[in-house]
Amino acid sequence: MSILCLYCSEQVKGRAGKKFCTPYCKSAYHYKINAHKEDSLFKKIDKQLKNNRKLLKRYNKAGLASVRKGTLIAEGFNPKYFTHYWKNKKGQVYLFCYEFGFLALKDHQKEKYLLVQWQSYMNK
Repeated sequence: MSILCLYCSEQVKGRAGKKFCTPYCKSAYHYKINAHKEDSLFKKIDKQLKNNRKLLKRYNKAGLASVRKGTLIAEGFNPKYFTHYWKNKKGQVYLFCYEFGFLALKDHQKEKYLLVQWQSYMNK
């Protein structure tokens, strides 16, 4: 009796009970099955943190930048998701997504974020 691969329908060779012809087919099959499932809470949070980091990095090429809050929010940034914080000597709290951070500011009634990159002196 010939068994066919669940992913590509090729003939499966090897031990009894084997369902896939290659490791690629096994991986692709499970990816396809799981792609339709609702993301777990962990995946949703991880996805948002990665998106936040990507946006902070994109807008902060020089290590220090300022950007309108609405600009980041429109691109999917969510300030409620961050990995850690740092408080400076003035008491301002910078929120970080990995090595990229932001500080909420108001300048002439416009909400902005001051973007920074983690520095070694922040470890103290």
